[in-house]
Amino acid sequence: MTIAMTTAGHAKNYFEIFGVPEFYDLDLAELSSRFRKLQSAIHPDKYASASDMERRLSVQKSALINEAYLALKSPLERARYMLKLRGIDLSNETSTAMAPEFLMQQMELREELEQVKQSEEPLLSLEEITLKINKILEQLKNTVSDLFADENADLEKIADFVRRMQFICKLKQEVELLEEELV
Repeated sequence: MTIAMTTAGHAKNYFEIFGVPEFYDLDLAELSSRFRKLQSAIHPDKYASASDMERRLSVQKSALINEAYLALKSPLERARYMLKLRGIDLSNETSTAMAPEFLMQQMELREELEQVKQSEEPLLSLEEITLKINKILEQLKNTVSDLFADENADLEKIADFVRRMQFICKLKQEVELLEEELV
């Protein structure tokens, strides 16, 4: 297997690296299988006796394959990457403009999270919050999937829902940290 490269030496895009269609809904098992095959074919250990240039290229390609895989296997990172391919880069964005109902929902969840430690059953309270967050995240993933499936979808609308996913994923990380602290 080879990695499609541009003249600058970088892969054309992550989907092309794995030979999968540029869809939000990916077969993650197929992606994982292709990842293992690519890594096996290009792994730096196979180039131990090769020239310095070949070893360096192997390391670079291996790093690129890892980067691409991590981006595509994560629903949030895949959405961000797909937007970036379409000219919208959310990585350095500082905008926090959100729909008022979403912001209210965020504030309520954060208040619940702040009160977990004072709860009689902190782990049970945390589990309830986790269920709410997972439900919201699943709804957002479905919305983003539907929007990406529509060729005429408004990219700013998709970006708005991806921003929401970012907020929810960050909140989920905070819940996981608190869980580690409580256990």
